[in-house]
Parts: sequence; C-alpha cells; structure tokens
Amino acid sequence: MATPIKPSELKHPVVLLATGFGSGLAPKAPGTAGTMFAVPLVYLMQTLSIDYFIAIAVVTSIIGVWICDVAAKRLNVHDHPGIVFDEIAGYFITMIAAPAGWFWLLLGFVLFRVFDIIKPWPISWLDKKVKGGFGIMIDDIVAGLFALAVLQAVAWIGL
Repeated sequence: MATPIKPSELKHPVVLLATGFGSGLAPKAPGTAGTMFAVPLVYLMQTLSIDYFIAIAVVTSIIGVWICDVAAKRLNVHDHPGIVFDEIAGYFITMIAAPAGWFWLLLGFVLFRVFDIIKPWPISWLDKKVKGGFGIMIDDIVAGLFALAVLQAVAWIGL
C-alpha cells in the first residue's frame, strides 16, 4: 500500500492536478473516484464539436505524461494510487464522439473502469513494463481506446 498523500502536497499545483483536485485521495477506489471527477467535465464538454473534444482529450493525454511524471517523483512513488490524472484522460478518450446523455456518460464510465481494472492484454503488459509519466498514462490511454471502441459499437448497433 502506498504512503498516503499529505494534504500539504496538494499545495503543489502539479500534485493537485495529478490527484484530480484531491479526488484521488479517496480511501477506497481512488481510480474510480478520479474517473467520477471527470464525468461532469465530460458532461459540460458534450456540446463541443468533435474537433474540440478530440483536441482536449489529446492535450490532456500529452500533458498528463508530464503531470504524472512530476507528481510521481514528488511523491516518490511510481504510479501512486492517488494519481488519477491518467483516469481522467482515459475517460475523456472513452467519451470521444459518444452520444450525449447520462446513459452514455454512465456506460462510458463503466466500460472504462472495467478495462482499467481488468487490464486485458496489452494494457496489463504496458502497466507492468512502461515506467515514468508515460507508463502511468499509457495503460489508461489504451483502456480508454478499448472502452471507446465498445461504446461506439454499442451506439452503432442502436442501444
């Protein structure tokens, strides 16, 4: 079990971002809490054009590498459970081109959490083998891509 993050660490803006403004400090299921933090953000993003939505997802993923790397070094723990910026980016990816509405927000949430928790290959391999900020982010990016594919398939068949 990782050392709890001290509240004083949240004064550092990168740690605050990496923990999803403290949502990653949840005592149980911090990754789920971090993903829950992203749900209202995606709800607000539903009115954006697909181009803007994709741009936000891509930029979040790219800057997430740096944010997670800095936070992990500062906390002295690779992929501390409280670092949830990767879950936020993964959920953003899941929700690219998703139909608007709470049903789709919830389905995307569940699909992303399933892929992030179960970690089918190659997600599990990436999680174990890739280090640093890129390593923290890449398994959630791929989980987001898997969840995106399933969500789009469900939307396409007409649920």
